[in-house]
Amino acid sequence: MATSAAAGHRVVLVCATRGEQGEPQEGVLAEGEALWERRIVELQTSTDLLGAEPPRYLDYEDSGMMGEPANDNPLCFWQADHDEAVERMVAILREVDADVLTIYDDHGGYGHPDHLRVHSVGLAAAQLAGIPHVYEATINRDRVQEMIDASRDPDSGLDMDEPEVDTETFGTASVDIAYELDVRRAVQQKKSSIMAHRSQVGPDSFFLTMPDEAFEAAFGFEWFNIPGTTGTGGPDSVDVLPGLEVAGS
Repeated sequence: MATSAAAGHRVVLVCATRGEQGEPQEGVLAEGEALWERRIVELQTSTDLLGAEPPRYLDYEDSGMMGEPANDNPLCFWQADHDEAVERMVAILREVDADVLTIYDDHGGYGHPDHLRVHSVGLAAAQLAGIPHVYEATINRDRVQEMIDASRDPDSGLDMDEPEVDTETFGTASVDIAYELDVRRAVQQKKSSIMAHRSQVGPDSFFLTMPDEAFEAAFGFEWFNIPGTTGTGGPDSVDVLPGLEVAGS
């Protein structure tokens, strides 16, 4: 998002919900303040730091993690009528005249129900709106495992807590990823945007306790799948995603 904005592209973030669920960091919320109220302020700050436009919302409620009672809330995104959600997304895509859309991968990164719906709704909306370039943001599962293995080496100098992820299912295997995007030039913007989410990211967070070298290694690259495409043999390394080569194109 930051590198696209810096290159002169219009960057619009669409959120399905306002993040009503979850456990906020202790002492962050003011008395009587709802979590979602704080999260929309944090998100605005984050998008400002990245150079994106103010976030837009599909106006559903947070579904919580898979298997939680919040999944049954009739107002949550997980329970939303698919066609209605698609129409809401199509309206935004047409309003901003989008020509590139990024969504979650087909398992929502780590299986979050709202991420899964973003994937299915996003694909359908892109087809209806005629978006020529659609990419699935993912994580390079093999790269994560490499970093975990490296951090276990006492000579590596990487003193970091291991993320609580299932490296067998998290993200996408490298052999199925289409593109690896180098965003190291914006890595400090990315860190600042993460820090803006104070209700979710505490001072002892994995994100903030990583040494700078480890943070750049983990977050200086981003990975994208092409919907329906596997067995790529590994990602092509690019500085810009196809469709974003020339600002305003």
